[in-house]
Amino acid sequence: MKVASCKFDGVSTPVSVPTGTLLAEAARSAGVELMQPCGGQGRCGRCALQVISGNVRRRSTIRLSEEDIAQGFSLACQTVIEGDISVAIPPQEKIERLLTSDRTAGEVTIPPGYDATYDQTIQAVTITLTPPDMSDQRDDWSRLQTTLRQQSGIEDMHASLGLMRHLSNVLRQSEWCVSAILDTQAWDRPGSPPRLIDIRPDSPLSETPLWGAAIDIGTTTVTVWLVDLLSGKVAAQVAQYNKQIARGEDVVSRIIYASKDSGGEQMRSLVLETINELLDQACKRVKSDPPLNPKDIVKASVVGNSTMIHLLLGIPAENIRMMPFITAVNQIPTLTAGEVGIDIHPDGTVDCLPGVASFVGADITAGVLSSGVDDAEKITLFMDVGTNGEIVLGSREWLVTCACSAGPAFEGAGVAHGMRATKGAIEDVWINGDTFDPTYRVIGGVKPHGLCGSGLIALLAELFLTGVVDKSGNFNYQLNTPRIREGDHGWEYVIAWAAETGHGKDIAITHVDVDNLLRAKAAIYAGFTILANSVGIPLEWAEQVLIGGSFGKYINVEKAIDIGLLPDLPWERFQFLGNTAVRGAYLALLDRQARARVREIASRMTYIELSADNTFYEAFMSALFLPHTDLSRFPTVEAAISNKKM
Repeated sequence: MKVASCKFDGVSTPVSVPTGTLLAEAARSAGVELMQPCGGQGRCGRCALQVISGNVRRRSTIRLSEEDIAQGFSLACQTVIEGDISVAIPPQEKIERLLTSDRTAGEVTIPPGYDATYDQTIQAVTITLTPPDMSDQRDDWSRLQTTLRQQSGIEDMHASLGLMRHLSNVLRQSEWCVSAILDTQAWDRPGSPPRLIDIRPDSPLSETPLWGAAIDIGTTTVTVWLVDLLSGKVAAQVAQYNKQIARGEDVVSRIIYASKDSGGEQMRSLVLETINELLDQACKRVKSDPPLNPKDIVKASVVGNSTMIHLLLGIPAENIRMMPFITAVNQIPTLTAGEVGIDIHPDGTVDCLPGVASFVGADITAGVLSSGVDDAEKITLFMDVGTNGEIVLGSREWLVTCACSAGPAFEGAGVAHGMRATKGAIEDVWINGDTFDPTYRVIGGVKPHGLCGSGLIALLAELFLTGVVDKSGNFNYQLNTPRIREGDHGWEYVIAWAAETGHGKDIAITHVDVDNLLRAKAAIYAGFTILANSVGIPLEWAEQVLIGGSFGKYINVEKAIDIGLLPDLPWERFQFLGNTAVRGAYLALLDRQARARVREIASRMTYIELSADNTFYEAFMSALFLPHTDLSRFPTVEAAISNKKM
């Protein structure tokens, strides 16, 4: 076996790998972190490295121009090393937009009437044990059990081996006066005995609160709320981008990556690293003496889509993406933090809330709980717009749900000049209907580098309403403007000339980009249509539309309706709720009745697998136009078009 030496800029020592190794694998061996939003499938082009010298073989050159190839650029995930090489590493994309769920998050309202004594499963019981002597030689564990039974009525308690190992020391150091921290109820084992989480020297509970964490593992963002379980108060809110993004931008890409060699272990390690960093940040924001430590947290409530939960727990997820699209498990048993790898008390409870099906997970059941859809008198459309658009339609009487694979276009991926909502991303666009020149707003107030999802929605709406593209998404190249031109990928519209941009290149949207956006919005609108058809009601009967998720906060309702992404309903029916998933996790963390309600929600929801619905393709094809083939579904857009023609 031949061995090649690989020298990466910025890395002091070359790494040696067998010839035939992927450039991406060699880079990781050297400690070089690459962005691979497509999961190493060669589709996104964001892992391009520049081979300065040496022999490599490119399996694919997609997203690379002839000039790029001439300069030595190669996609790391599609390039095989054939000899000693020297590699330059271009600056990797950094996500810089401030997370609205982090420091700028609003104060969380404690559920009315919350009483930890009755609502909370975690209880702290202060007891005083009779010290042993020559006439009473019971073992320490039996002594503790007897005292808890006599003083607090707690029977048949069980505990871990790790806790047993330090039980004797704690009892003696505290002079036999301790606080026993117990989980009194496991949701999946009704009537099960209490579980001892920790034994601590006695201290006033008002000074030493019990801590819990509500954790939302989003495909893009992980959010953690640190909660005082006694008062119900959220003491800190932190969020950061999910580090799994580096191995896949959407769930399917991550599943594919996780199925390769050590990919599953990497995915689990990345999300645990993200969660544990956030827990540490949250604890540091709480002013206490002694300083709060993540090990003081004794309970975590976790939500996420089905893929995120599987990857967190190291459960194979490949069947989620393959027919007939089956998860390994929707109702995860109660686990301990030590089993999962979350850096709280090792015997702390980790409760992953239940999902419904392959692409409708605990983030949606938690969202239904926190938004109150399951108890609504009005017919409600609840949605989480993202790479995997999850939709619920219903009321207190019935609930139907589906997931439509919108793809990552609205996240800025799969678009020539698309990018995440980072500094330099165009987030809103307006086009002059006479000159066809655009004005735009850029995140961070700097020169633009590309377009993020909200900017793409706004741009597509403006292109359509000003006649730059027709209802099929084709460019009107007969308009008198230099911004419409024929590029490498067909006709395109230039939003910013090279002199205006941060990288010195034109920023344009191509016909291929428009087609990708049309497919994404068509999938979501078709999902609405199928759910409404499944219960035999027109979509306009939806009396309120609730939009969860961080992406929804940036959507301009008018422009989303203009392109047919959202149904054409009165604007007052739309409500943006922010992160409904973490709010649902918080409610379930606090209240055993809320936790039971989430389980009921999951069991009540009728899941419709769109790929098995014969009418989905027809609904999808009808929605592949701006805003739709049936313009009567969009009366306000029809009126806007008519007004512009006058």
